[in-house]
Amino acid sequence: MHLLHRVAGAVVAVFLLLDVAGVAVAQKPTEFFKGKTVSLLIGFGVGGDDDLWGRVVAKHLGNHIPGRPTVVPQNVTGAAGLLVANRLYNTSPKDGTVIGMINRGIPFEPLLGGQGTQFDALKMHWIGSPNRDTTVCAARKDAAVQTMRDLFNRELEVGATGSGADTAAYPDFLSAIVGMKFKVVRGYQGSHEIQLAMERNEVQGICVAYDSLARGTLFNTNQLNLLLQAALDPDPRLKGVPSGLDLAHSDEERQALELFFTRARIGRPFVVAPEVPADRVLALRQAFDATLQDPAFLADAQTQKLDVIPMTGQQIAEIIAKAYGTPSAIVKRTMQAMGRAN
Repeated sequence: MHLLHRVAGAVVAVFLLLDVAGVAVAQKPTEFFKGKTVSLLIGFGVGGDDDLWGRVVAKHLGNHIPGRPTVVPQNVTGAAGLLVANRLYNTSPKDGTVIGMINRGIPFEPLLGGQGTQFDALKMHWIGSPNRDTTVCAARKDAAVQTMRDLFNRELEVGATGSGADTAAYPDFLSAIVGMKFKVVRGYQGSHEIQLAMERNEVQGICVAYDSLARGTLFNTNQLNLLLQAALDPDPRLKGVPSGLDLAHSDEERQALELFFTRARIGRPFVVAPEVPADRVLALRQAFDATLQDPAFLADAQTQKLDVIPMTGQQIAEIIAKAYGTPSAIVKRTMQAMGRAN
């Protein structure tokens, strides 16, 4: 009899545990996020343009997430967000309490054979981007390279972070596919540090988002030449700056350039892990979109001279999916130009 009581008690306990687990799973976003802390992992060093974007979004995002959790920004440096993407996919909580902000090139790294990628970009949930920008390559005015065409005859030493970041990927790619003479010096924590290195003349150039460059001392004291813009669509702010697409010698090269430049279209992507429940993903996407329309956020962005050009998570997902559908021959040619395929 005692044995029966113990068995019955154990069965009841199991059902109670299952019921509690079911309640936890079934929690609505408002119930789940209430009282929680949401970590925003910024995959860049402190002080750069990306860091500034992350912190301004973090300041207002919690006001629009159901349950109004506290959003805490954290700098997690490592290859411009590759460490963040890997962490989200593999080790971070998969419940919506961890959001990543990564470099726009990172989602394409698995497609293009990047080193150290441990995530599937097509499975990640893309939340949105607050801005779209154009990558430019620039040089000090006292550098040997003064124009885009000079890069075919003279070497330009540029600072860089890691795989997937614009600062490394663009000069590597342009060197390989059209024969430009970039010498890439890796190891910097972010674009802010590279621009400080340029001020000290440790390096003479950089390839980076225009908005980031425009915050630097050298740009604002008219000590830089803009050599080229690397994007699918000409930036109206960059009249007279030649397009990297014009460098293609063949249709195949142009298609490879277009695939590579696609990253510029997804701006500054925010992302969560694949396993985050669908209703929380939707809640985060809606909260992100609402944040970018919040008058308080817009006022802060204007004060910080941030150009708000919203992009939804769905738009980002569609652009990434289209890139992953690129014909294999073009992907291989792009990888070859990046030194990632035989």
